[in-house]
Amino acid sequence: MHVLVVEDEVTLAETLRDGLGAEGFTVTVAHDGLTGRDLAMTGRFDAVVLDIMLPGRNGFRVCRDLRDGGVTTPILMLTAKDGELDEAEALDTGADDFLSKPFSFIVLLARLRALQRRSAVSDVRAVTKAAMRVGDLVLEPMQRRCRRGEHDVSLTAREFDLLAELARCSPDVVSKTDILARVWGAEFEGDPNVVEVYIGYLRKKIDVPFSRMSLTTVRGLGYRLDAQ
Repeated sequence: MHVLVVEDEVTLAETLRDGLGAEGFTVTVAHDGLTGRDLAMTGRFDAVVLDIMLPGRNGFRVCRDLRDGGVTTPILMLTAKDGELDEAEALDTGADDFLSKPFSFIVLLARLRALQRRSAVSDVRAVTKAAMRVGDLVLEPMQRRCRRGEHDVSLTAREFDLLAELARCSPDVVSKTDILARVWGAEFEGDPNVVEVYIGYLRKKIDVPFSRMSLTTVRGLGYRLDAQ
């Protein structure tokens, strides 16, 4: 696994390089946001560990640049201690997971391996599934492309996986527990309310701009995607 660490604190960056290297990872380090962004844009990394406070360009903007540029590499963002706003913005800009400083190296390692497993599952799904259609909403897993009618809809990797799961089960209701297990992975130990956060992101992208209500919450049961 090739990991890009974007961290301006030299001692921490080198500690991560040495620690991850000892665990069999290949590690590239960048100490500023612009260099980190340009390296990540190459798409040759399996994961990015991205700090928020960076010279040149902060981590939120780097993350947004990558997602807007079509880079789906899993991103683990390093946030401030007890920084709920940082955590929310990290997810909002397209990060796949976050870890508050100071953190345990063992936990960081586990989070990276979880991202690697989820990415592998997503790749298998993308190869094995044909295009899915729910009304005029179309998902093409092999290209990881989403469109509503003739309009392309830009989704992050996690948003695409969640929408694909709902489309696969449509019009059945999918519970939050099943969504967490299938999209975030059975080993996920974060806040389960992350599902509601991502459902909100999807509504803003696939429904609101098109005056639709295809993604609905079934109170006490879960979520459903239908052809409305």
